[in-house]
Amino acid sequence: MMIGMLPESIDMQQLLFYFDLVGVFVFAVSGALAAVRKGMDVFGIVVVSLMPAVGGGTLRDLVLGEPVFWVQNTASIWAALAASALTFFVAGKLESRMKWLIWADAAGLALFCVVGAEKALAVSGSPMIAVMLGVATGVAGGIIRDIICNEIPLVLRDDQEIYATAAFVGAGLYCTIMYIAAVPVYALWAGMAAAFITRAAAIRLGWRLPKALY
Repeated sequence: MMIGMLPESIDMQQLLFYFDLVGVFVFAVSGALAAVRKGMDVFGIVVVSLMPAVGGGTLRDLVLGEPVFWVQNTASIWAALAASALTFFVAGKLESRMKWLIWADAAGLALFCVVGAEKALAVSGSPMIAVMLGVATGVAGGIIRDIICNEIPLVLRDDQEIYATAAFVGAGLYCTIMYIAAVPVYALWAGMAAAFITRAAAIRLGWRLPKALY
């Protein structure tokens, strides 16, 4: 297959659907791991896994005045339930559940920030709104998850590496490529890669944004 033919040969809606499902799955894993760390039972694990899986997308759709994605298609709910069931059975075998939670959260952040930006750009036509709702889609579910687990949200912790900024980088790059070249497939992959690499580098290297001097 010629690289130049790639954008025309891929069904964008199908690609977005799969990206969304993967994002739901990995974010649900992060929620289930957080619930396991808190010693919750199977019902609590399922409930908490759903929060990061659908929370950000629900907020995005409500702001845009669009039908909520998991009401339109319940595949997202089934993906989240599958993730919570898998985590329930394997969490006890993981050496560091917090480390797995952080990396699952990073993957979900990268996927959701760009999928959210894509939908917001398609509906609103505004790159600014697209970037804002891309970031919201990426971080809102994790905030809900951490609040339910009685934790300070990752995005708000004083000792937290770059988090929401990674979502901003991914959503911003997606919108930039769409503005310059309007090649959706490349924009999606580039935005997701940029968000994940930024977050991964922050985790590994301890990157943090500067604070105000007192």
